Amino acid sequence: MGNAASGLTPPGGQGNQNPNDKDKKEQQKKKWEPPLPTRVGKKKRRGPSAASKLPPVYPTTRCRLRLYKQERIKDYLLLEEEFIQNQERVKPETSLEEKNEEDRSKVDDLRGSPMAVGTMEEIIDDDHAIISTASGPEFYVSIMSYVDKDLLEPGCQVLLHHKTQSIVGVLQDDADPMVSVMKLDKAPTESYADIGGLETQIQEIKESVELPLTHPELYEEMGIKPPKGVILYGVPGTGKTLLAKAVANQTSATFLRIVGSELIQKYLGDGPKLVRELFRVAEEHAPSIIFIDEIDAVGTKRYDSTSGGEREIQRTMLELLNQLDGFDTRGDVKVIMATNRIETLDPALIRPGRIDRKIEFPLPDVKTKRHIFKLHTSRMSLAEDVDLEEFVMTKDDLSGADIKAVCTEAGLLALRERRMRVTKADFSSAREKVLYRKNEGTPEGLYL
Repeated sequence: MGNAASGLTPPGGQGNQNPNDKDKKEQQKKKWEPPLPTRVGKKKRRGPSAASKLPPVYPTTRCRLRLYKQERIKDYLLLEEEFIQNQERVKPETSLEEKNEEDRSKVDDLRGSPMAVGTMEEIIDDDHAIISTASGPEFYVSIMSYVDKDLLEPGCQVLLHHKTQSIVGVLQDDADPMVSVMKLDKAPTESYADIGGLETQIQEIKESVELPLTHPELYEEMGIKPPKGVILYGVPGTGKTLLAKAVANQTSATFLRIVGSELIQKYLGDGPKLVRELFRVAEEHAPSIIFIDEIDAVGTKRYDSTSGGEREIQRTMLELLNQLDGFDTRGDVKVIMATNRIETLDPALIRPGRIDRKIEFPLPDVKTKRHIFKLHTSRMSLAEDVDLEEFVMTKDDLSGADIKAVCTEAGLLALRERRMRVTKADFSSAREKVLYRKNEGTPEGLYL
Protein backbone atom coordinates (compact mmCIF):
# COMPACT_ATOMS: atom_id res chain seq x y z
CA MET A 1 0.00 0.00 0.00
CA GLY A 2 2.93 2.23 0.61
CA ASN A 3 4.19 1.80 -2.91
CA ALA A 4 0.80 2.57 -4.34
CA ALA A 5 0.49 5.63 -2.25
CA SER A 6 3.90 6.96 -3.26
CA GLY A 7 2.99 6.80 -7.00
CA LEU A 8 5.69 4.23 -7.96
CA THR A 9 4.73 1.66 -10.53
CA PRO A 10 4.93 -1.84 -9.16
CA PRO A 11 6.74 -4.52 -11.13
CA GLY A 12 4.59 -6.19 -13.70
CA GLY A 13 2.13 -3.32 -13.65
CA GLN A 14 2.61 -2.12 -17.27
CA GLY A 15 -0.49 -3.89 -18.44
CA ASN A 16 -2.52 -1.64 -16.25
CA GLN A 17 -1.39 1.63 -18.14
CA ASN A 18 -3.89 4.00 -19.78
CA PRO A 19 -4.15 3.52 -23.65
CA ASN A 20 -4.13 7.30 -24.21
CA ASP A 21 -0.67 7.52 -22.68
CA LYS A 22 0.55 4.79 -24.99
CA ASP A 23 -0.59 6.71 -28.11
CA LYS A 24 1.19 9.82 -26.94
CA LYS A 25 4.45 7.93 -26.54
CA GLU A 26 4.21 6.45 -30.03
CA GLN A 27 3.66 9.88 -31.56
CA GLN A 28 6.76 11.16 -29.77
CA LYS A 29 8.87 8.30 -31.10
CA LYS A 30 7.98 9.13 -34.76
CA LYS A 31 10.72 10.84 -36.90
CA TRP A 32 10.44 14.56 -37.39
CA GLU A 33 9.20 15.47 -40.84
CA PRO A 34 9.75 18.92 -42.42
CA PRO A 35 6.73 20.98 -43.30
CA LEU A 36 5.31 21.07 -46.78
CA PRO A 37 7.37 23.23 -49.17
CA THR A 38 6.00 26.68 -49.87
CA ARG A 39 7.03 29.50 -52.25
CA VAL A 40 8.93 31.21 -49.46
CA GLY A 41 10.71 28.03 -48.60
CA LYS A 42 11.77 27.45 -52.21
CA LYS A 43 13.16 30.93 -52.40
CA LYS A 44 15.33 30.36 -49.34
CA ARG A 45 16.76 27.07 -50.62
CA ARG A 46 19.96 27.55 -52.59
CA GLY A 47 20.52 24.16 -54.09
CA PRO A 48 21.54 23.69 -57.75
CA SER A 49 18.14 22.38 -58.77
CA ALA A 50 16.33 25.28 -57.21
CA ALA A 51 18.65 27.85 -58.83
CA SER A 52 17.83 26.60 -62.35
CA LYS A 53 14.12 26.98 -61.84
CA LEU A 54 12.36 30.28 -62.20
CA PRO A 55 9.58 31.17 -59.85
CA PRO A 56 6.18 31.49 -61.46
CA VAL A 57 5.37 35.07 -62.35
CA TYR A 58 1.86 36.34 -62.87
CA PRO A 59 2.14 39.56 -64.98
CA THR A 60 -0.08 42.50 -64.46
CA THR A 61 -2.14 44.10 -67.20
CA ARG A 62 0.65 46.45 -68.35
CA CYS A 63 3.25 43.68 -68.44
CA ARG A 64 0.84 41.46 -70.34
CA LEU A 65 0.37 44.14 -72.99
CA ARG A 66 4.12 44.48 -73.44
CA LEU A 67 4.40 40.71 -73.74
CA TYR A 68 1.73 40.64 -76.44
CA LYS A 69 3.52 43.44 -78.29
CA GLN A 70 6.85 41.59 -78.25
CA GLU A 71 5.13 38.45 -79.48
CA ARG A 72 3.55 40.31 -82.39
CA ILE A 73 6.94 41.87 -83.30
CA LYS A 74 8.49 38.42 -83.26
CA ASP A 75 5.74 37.13 -85.57
CA TYR A 76 6.35 40.00 -88.00
CA LEU A 77 10.10 39.33 -88.02
CA LEU A 78 9.50 35.66 -88.72
CA LEU A 79 7.19 36.59 -91.58
CA GLU A 80 9.81 38.97 -93.00
CA GLU A 81 12.52 36.32 -92.76
CA GLU A 82 10.30 33.80 -94.51
CA PHE A 83 9.43 36.33 -97.23
CA ILE A 84 13.11 37.12 -97.89
CA GLN A 85 13.96 33.44 -98.10
CA ASN A 86 11.14 32.88 -100.58
CA GLN A 87 12.28 35.86 -102.66
CA GLU A 88 15.83 34.54 -102.83
CA ARG A 89 14.51 31.11 -103.74
CA VAL A 90 12.32 32.49 -106.54
CA LYS A 91 14.90 35.07 -107.74
CA PRO A 92 16.59 34.00 -111.01
CA GLU A 93 20.27 33.28 -111.06
CA THR A 94 22.45 36.36 -111.33
CA SER A 95 24.38 36.89 -114.52
CA LEU A 96 28.11 36.57 -114.79
CA GLU A 97 28.55 40.35 -115.00
CA GLU A 98 26.66 40.89 -111.75
CA LYS A 99 28.77 38.27 -110.00
CA ASN A 100 31.94 39.88 -111.29
CA GLU A 101 30.73 43.27 -110.12
CA GLU A 102 29.99 41.88 -106.67
CA ASP A 103 33.42 40.25 -106.47
CA ARG A 104 35.03 43.47 -107.65
CA SER A 105 33.29 45.44 -104.92
CA LYS A 106 34.55 42.98 -102.31
CA VAL A 107 38.10 43.35 -103.60
CA ASP A 108 37.76 47.14 -103.48
CA ASP A 109 36.72 46.90 -99.84
CA LEU A 110 39.82 44.85 -99.11
CA ARG A 111 42.05 47.31 -100.92
CA GLY A 112 40.96 50.25 -98.89
CA SER A 113 40.90 53.90 -99.84
CA PRO A 114 42.70 56.13 -100.68
CA MET A 115 45.39 54.44 -102.79
CA ALA A 116 48.74 55.59 -104.13
CA VAL A 117 50.31 54.85 -107.51
CA GLY A 118 53.77 53.37 -107.96
CA THR A 119 55.95 51.77 -110.62
CA MET A 120 56.99 48.12 -110.57
CA GLU A 121 60.80 47.91 -110.61
CA GLU A 122 61.53 44.23 -109.95
CA ILE A 123 59.58 41.08 -109.03
CA ILE A 124 61.33 39.13 -106.26
CA ASP A 125 58.90 36.19 -105.96
CA ASP A 126 55.18 35.50 -106.15
CA ASP A 127 54.50 37.45 -102.97
CA HIS A 128 57.09 40.26 -102.92
CA ALA A 129 58.37 42.96 -105.27
CA ILE A 130 60.31 46.22 -105.37
CA ILE A 131 58.39 49.34 -106.34
CA SER A 132 59.21 53.04 -106.69
CA THR A 133 56.97 56.02 -105.98
CA ALA A 134 56.79 59.54 -107.34
CA SER A 135 58.62 60.85 -104.28
CA GLY A 136 61.78 58.95 -105.31
CA PRO A 137 62.62 56.10 -102.88
CA GLU A 138 62.12 52.40 -103.59
CA PHE A 139 60.32 49.94 -101.29
CA TYR A 140 60.35 46.19 -100.76
CA VAL A 141 56.64 45.41 -100.46
CA SER A 142 54.29 42.45 -100.46
CA ILE A 143 51.80 41.51 -103.18
CA MET A 144 48.25 40.81 -102.09
CA SER A 145 46.84 37.39 -102.94
CA TYR A 146 43.94 38.79 -105.01
CA VAL A 147 46.24 40.67 -107.43
CA ASP A 148 46.51 39.12 -110.90
CA LYS A 149 50.16 38.06 -111.11
CA ASP A 150 50.00 37.75 -114.92
CA LEU A 151 49.58 41.52 -115.25
CA LEU A 152 52.65 42.31 -113.15
CA GLU A 153 55.77 43.15 -115.10
CA PRO A 154 58.66 45.59 -114.63
CA GLY A 155 57.63 49.12 -115.56
CA CYS A 156 53.88 48.72 -115.08
CA GLN A 157 51.83 51.04 -112.89
CA VAL A 158 50.51 49.47 -109.67
CA LEU A 159 48.11 50.59 -106.95
CA LEU A 160 49.57 50.78 -103.45
CA HIS A 161 47.89 50.70 -100.06
CA HIS A 162 48.13 54.13 -98.45
CA LYS A 163 49.58 52.79 -95.17
CA THR A 164 51.50 49.55 -95.83
CA GLN A 165 52.53 50.35 -99.45
CA SER A 166 51.43 46.81 -100.41
CA ILE A 167 50.45 46.15 -104.03
CA VAL A 168 46.65 45.96 -104.18
CA GLY A 169 46.02 46.32 -107.92
CA VAL A 170 47.39 47.01 -111.40
CA LEU A 171 46.65 49.95 -113.69
CA GLN A 172 46.05 48.14 -116.96
CA ASP A 173 45.74 51.25 -119.14
CA ASP A 174 49.12 52.60 -117.88
CA ALA A 175 47.66 56.10 -118.00
CA ASP A 176 49.32 58.81 -116.00
CA PRO A 177 47.14 59.72 -113.01
CA MET A 178 47.70 63.42 -113.72
CA VAL A 179 46.24 63.00 -117.21
CA SER A 180 43.19 61.25 -115.78
CA VAL A 181 42.59 64.25 -113.53
CA MET A 182 42.77 66.61 -116.53
CA LYS A 183 39.86 64.90 -118.26
CA LEU A 184 36.55 66.60 -117.56
CA ASP A 185 33.89 64.05 -116.59
CA LYS A 186 31.18 66.72 -116.48
CA ALA A 187 30.80 69.34 -119.17
CA PRO A 188 30.90 73.01 -118.11
CA THR A 189 27.62 74.85 -117.77
CA GLU A 190 28.70 77.88 -119.83
CA SER A 191 27.37 78.16 -123.38
CA TYR A 192 27.69 80.59 -126.27
CA ALA A 193 24.65 82.47 -124.95
CA ASP A 194 26.58 83.36 -121.79
CA ILE A 195 29.23 85.21 -123.80
CA GLY A 196 28.63 88.88 -124.38
CA GLY A 197 29.52 89.83 -127.93
CA LEU A 198 32.53 88.09 -129.55
CA GLU A 199 30.42 87.02 -132.54
CA THR A 200 33.46 86.97 -134.83
CA GLN A 201 35.55 84.95 -132.38
CA ILE A 202 32.74 82.45 -131.82
CA GLN A 203 32.32 81.97 -135.57
CA GLU A 204 36.04 81.41 -136.09
CA ILE A 205 36.36 78.83 -133.30
CA LYS A 206 33.27 77.03 -134.59
CA GLU A 207 34.85 76.72 -138.03
CA SER A 208 38.20 75.61 -136.63
CA VAL A 209 37.27 73.25 -133.78
CA GLU A 210 33.58 72.43 -133.55
CA LEU A 211 32.65 71.92 -137.21
CA PRO A 212 35.53 69.51 -138.07
CA LEU A 213 34.46 67.24 -135.20
CA THR A 214 30.72 67.30 -135.93
CA HIS A 215 30.72 67.44 -139.76
CA PRO A 216 34.10 66.29 -141.15
CA GLU A 217 32.50 65.36 -144.47
CA LEU A 218 32.15 69.05 -145.37
CA TYR A 219 35.92 69.49 -145.43
CA GLU A 220 36.37 66.30 -147.44
CA GLU A 221 33.95 67.51 -150.09
CA MET A 222 35.73 70.84 -150.18
CA GLY A 223 39.08 69.07 -150.53
CA ILE A 224 40.82 70.86 -147.63
CA LYS A 225 42.17 69.75 -144.29
CA PRO A 226 40.63 71.30 -141.19
CA PRO A 227 42.87 73.35 -138.89
CA LYS A 228 44.81 71.34 -136.31
CA GLY A 229 44.72 73.95 -133.60
CA VAL A 230 43.90 77.52 -132.68
CA ILE A 231 45.38 80.00 -130.23
CA LEU A 232 43.33 82.57 -128.33
CA TYR A 233 45.24 85.68 -127.36
CA GLY A 234 44.39 89.07 -125.92
CA VAL A 235 44.46 91.12 -122.74
CA PRO A 236 43.30 89.44 -119.52
CA GLY A 237 39.57 89.24 -118.87
CA THR A 238 38.36 89.29 -122.48
CA GLY A 239 36.71 85.82 -122.45
CA LYS A 240 39.34 83.38 -123.76
CA THR A 241 38.81 80.70 -121.12
CA LEU A 242 35.06 81.32 -121.15
CA LEU A 243 34.92 80.61 -124.88
CA ALA A 244 36.87 77.37 -124.37
CA LYS A 245 34.33 76.28 -121.73
CA ALA A 246 31.51 77.03 -124.16
CA VAL A 247 33.17 74.85 -126.80
CA ALA A 248 33.43 72.00 -124.28
CA ASN A 249 29.74 72.41 -123.50
CA GLN A 250 28.58 72.45 -127.11
CA THR A 251 30.56 69.43 -128.34
CA SER A 252 30.26 65.84 -127.15
CA ALA A 253 34.01 65.34 -127.55
CA THR A 254 36.32 64.48 -124.67
CA PHE A 255 37.70 67.69 -123.17
CA LEU A 256 41.18 67.70 -121.61
CA ARG A 257 42.17 70.86 -119.76
CA ILE A 258 45.71 71.62 -118.59
CA VAL A 259 47.58 74.72 -117.50
CA GLY A 260 50.99 75.36 -119.01
CA SER A 261 52.66 75.41 -115.60
CA GLU A 262 51.53 71.80 -114.98
CA LEU A 263 53.80 70.65 -117.80
CA ILE A 264 56.84 71.82 -115.81
CA GLN A 265 57.81 68.85 -113.65
CA LYS A 266 60.41 68.40 -110.95
CA TYR A 267 62.32 65.42 -112.30
CA LEU A 268 64.17 65.20 -115.59
CA GLY A 269 62.04 63.82 -118.42
CA ASP A 270 58.70 63.97 -116.59
CA GLY A 271 57.51 67.01 -118.56
CA PRO A 272 57.93 65.46 -122.05
CA LYS A 273 56.46 62.20 -120.73
CA LEU A 274 53.38 64.06 -119.51
CA VAL A 275 52.93 65.68 -122.94
CA ARG A 276 53.11 62.27 -124.65
CA GLU A 277 50.61 60.80 -122.20
CA LEU A 278 48.28 63.76 -122.73
CA PHE A 279 48.12 63.30 -126.49
CA ARG A 280 47.95 59.50 -126.20
CA VAL A 281 44.89 59.69 -123.96
CA ALA A 282 43.35 62.24 -126.34
CA GLU A 283 43.83 59.85 -129.28
CA GLU A 284 42.31 56.94 -127.35
CA HIS A 285 39.22 59.00 -126.49
CA ALA A 286 38.90 60.71 -129.89
CA PRO A 287 37.16 62.89 -130.88
CA SER A 288 38.72 65.07 -128.23
CA ILE A 289 39.82 68.65 -127.52
CA ILE A 290 42.97 69.63 -125.63
CA PHE A 291 42.84 73.07 -124.02
CA ILE A 292 46.22 74.39 -122.83
CA ASP A 293 45.78 77.58 -120.82
CA GLU A 294 48.70 79.97 -120.21
CA ILE A 295 50.83 78.32 -122.89
CA ASP A 296 53.50 81.01 -122.44
CA ALA A 297 54.67 79.09 -119.33
CA VAL A 298 56.41 76.51 -121.59
CA GLY A 299 56.22 78.00 -125.07
CA THR A 300 58.48 81.04 -124.77
CA LYS A 301 61.26 81.79 -127.21
CA ARG A 302 64.36 79.64 -126.86
CA TYR A 303 67.65 81.16 -125.77
CA ASP A 304 71.03 79.69 -124.88
CA SER A 305 70.82 78.92 -121.19
CA THR A 306 73.00 76.98 -118.78
CA SER A 307 70.20 76.46 -116.26
CA GLY A 308 68.93 72.92 -115.94
CA GLY A 309 65.39 74.10 -115.38
CA GLU A 310 65.37 76.19 -118.55
CA ARG A 311 66.69 73.26 -120.60
CA GLU A 312 63.97 71.00 -119.18
CA ILE A 313 61.30 73.55 -120.18
CA GLN A 314 62.75 73.66 -123.68
CA ARG A 315 62.67 69.85 -123.91
CA THR A 316 59.02 69.93 -122.89
CA MET A 317 58.26 72.47 -125.61
CA LEU A 318 60.11 70.38 -128.21
CA GLU A 319 57.95 67.39 -127.33
CA LEU A 320 54.89 69.61 -127.68
CA LEU A 321 56.05 70.72 -131.13
CA ASN A 322 56.53 67.09 -132.13
CA GLN A 323 53.05 66.14 -130.98
CA LEU A 324 51.46 69.08 -132.78
CA ASP A 325 53.07 68.36 -136.15
CA GLY A 326 55.00 65.09 -136.16
CA PHE A 327 55.11 62.02 -138.37
CA ASP A 328 52.15 60.39 -136.63
CA THR A 329 48.70 61.71 -137.41
CA ARG A 330 46.58 62.54 -134.38
CA GLY A 331 43.16 61.97 -135.92
CA ASP A 332 40.22 63.84 -134.44
CA VAL A 333 42.25 65.68 -131.80
CA LYS A 334 42.00 69.48 -131.75
CA VAL A 335 44.22 71.79 -129.71
CA ILE A 336 43.15 75.13 -128.24
CA MET A 337 45.79 77.35 -126.64
CA ALA A 338 45.31 80.57 -124.70
CA THR A 339 47.80 83.25 -123.71
CA ASN A 340 47.98 86.90 -122.74
CA ARG A 341 51.39 87.50 -124.36
CA ILE A 342 51.56 85.99 -127.82
CA GLU A 343 54.65 88.05 -128.66
CA THR A 344 56.72 85.99 -126.21
CA LEU A 345 55.89 82.63 -127.81
CA ASP A 346 58.36 80.73 -129.96
CA PRO A 347 57.66 81.23 -133.71
CA ALA A 348 57.96 77.48 -134.29
CA LEU A 349 55.04 76.87 -131.93
CA ILE A 350 52.53 79.17 -133.62
CA ARG A 351 53.51 78.65 -137.25
CA PRO A 352 50.88 77.39 -139.75
CA GLY A 353 50.69 73.61 -139.66
CA ARG A 354 50.75 73.51 -135.89
CA ILE A 355 48.51 76.46 -135.02
CA ASP A 356 46.53 77.31 -138.14
CA ARG A 357 44.34 80.07 -136.75
CA LYS A 358 45.09 82.89 -134.34
CA ILE A 359 42.01 84.47 -132.77
CA GLU A 360 42.42 87.87 -131.12
CA PHE A 361 40.25 88.96 -128.20
CA PRO A 362 40.22 92.78 -128.02
CA LEU A 363 38.63 94.95 -125.37
CA PRO A 364 34.84 95.13 -125.77
CA ASP A 365 33.32 97.88 -127.87
CA VAL A 366 30.10 99.75 -127.09
CA LYS A 367 27.84 97.01 -128.45
CA THR A 368 29.68 94.29 -126.57
CA LYS A 369 29.67 96.33 -123.35
CA ARG A 370 25.92 96.75 -123.58
CA HIS A 371 25.47 93.01 -124.05
CA ILE A 372 27.76 92.14 -121.14
CA PHE A 373 26.00 94.59 -118.80
CA LYS A 374 22.63 93.07 -119.72
CA LEU A 375 23.92 89.57 -119.04
CA HIS A 376 25.24 90.35 -115.57
CA THR A 377 22.35 92.59 -114.47
CA SER A 378 19.52 90.41 -115.78
CA ARG A 379 18.95 88.84 -112.33
CA MET A 380 19.73 91.93 -110.26
CA SER A 381 17.10 94.18 -108.66
CA LEU A 382 17.88 97.63 -110.06
CA ALA A 383 16.50 100.92 -108.83
CA GLU A 384 14.66 103.27 -111.17
CA ASP A 385 17.55 105.74 -111.33
CA VAL A 386 19.96 103.17 -112.82
CA ASP A 387 20.82 103.94 -116.44
CA LEU A 388 23.22 101.32 -117.79
CA GLU A 389 23.63 103.22 -121.04
CA GLU A 390 25.55 105.90 -119.16
CA PHE A 391 28.13 103.34 -118.02
CA VAL A 392 28.24 101.73 -121.47
CA MET A 393 29.13 104.98 -123.23
CA THR A 394 31.97 105.92 -120.86
CA LYS A 395 35.47 105.95 -122.34
CA ASP A 396 37.40 103.47 -120.26
CA ASP A 397 39.38 100.27 -120.75
CA LEU A 398 37.04 97.90 -118.96
CA SER A 399 37.21 94.28 -120.08
CA GLY A 400 34.44 91.72 -119.77
CA ALA A 401 35.82 90.53 -116.43
CA ASP A 402 35.98 94.17 -115.23
CA ILE A 403 32.32 94.71 -116.12
CA LYS A 404 31.38 91.58 -114.17
CA ALA A 405 33.42 92.87 -111.22
CA VAL A 406 31.58 96.22 -111.39
CA CYS A 407 28.18 94.50 -111.22
CA THR A 408 29.29 92.23 -108.36
CA GLU A 409 30.78 95.13 -106.40
CA ALA A 410 27.62 97.19 -106.86
CA GLY A 411 25.53 94.35 -105.44
CA LEU A 412 27.88 94.01 -102.46
CA LEU A 413 27.62 97.73 -101.72
CA ALA A 414 23.82 97.46 -101.68
CA LEU A 415 23.94 94.47 -99.32
CA ARG A 416 26.32 96.33 -97.04
CA GLU A 417 23.65 98.99 -96.50
CA ARG A 418 20.88 96.37 -96.10
CA ARG A 419 19.20 97.29 -99.38
CA MET A 420 17.73 94.83 -101.87
CA ARG A 421 17.93 97.23 -104.83
CA VAL A 422 21.07 98.47 -106.52
CA THR A 423 21.17 102.20 -107.19
CA LYS A 424 23.11 104.35 -109.61
CA ALA A 425 25.45 105.46 -106.83
CA ASP A 426 26.38 101.82 -106.18
CA PHE A 427 27.40 101.34 -109.81
CA SER A 428 29.41 104.58 -109.81
CA SER A 429 31.30 103.64 -106.64
CA ALA A 430 31.90 100.11 -107.92
CA ARG A 431 33.24 101.40 -111.24
CA GLU A 432 35.67 103.76 -109.49
CA LYS A 433 36.94 100.96 -107.23
CA VAL A 434 37.49 98.55 -110.13
CA LEU A 435 39.34 101.16 -112.19
CA TYR A 436 41.46 102.16 -109.19
CA ARG A 437 42.50 98.58 -108.49
CA LYS A 438 43.21 97.99 -112.15
CA ASN A 439 45.41 101.07 -112.51
CA GLU A 440 47.21 100.56 -109.19
CA GLY A 441 47.85 96.87 -109.80
CA THR A 442 45.78 95.59 -106.86
CA PRO A 443 44.47 92.03 -107.37
CA GLU A 444 41.07 92.16 -109.01
CA GLY A 445 39.54 89.50 -106.79
CA LEU A 446 40.36 91.41 -103.59
CA TYR A 447 37.43 93.46 -102.34
CA LEU A 448 38.57 95.98 -99.74
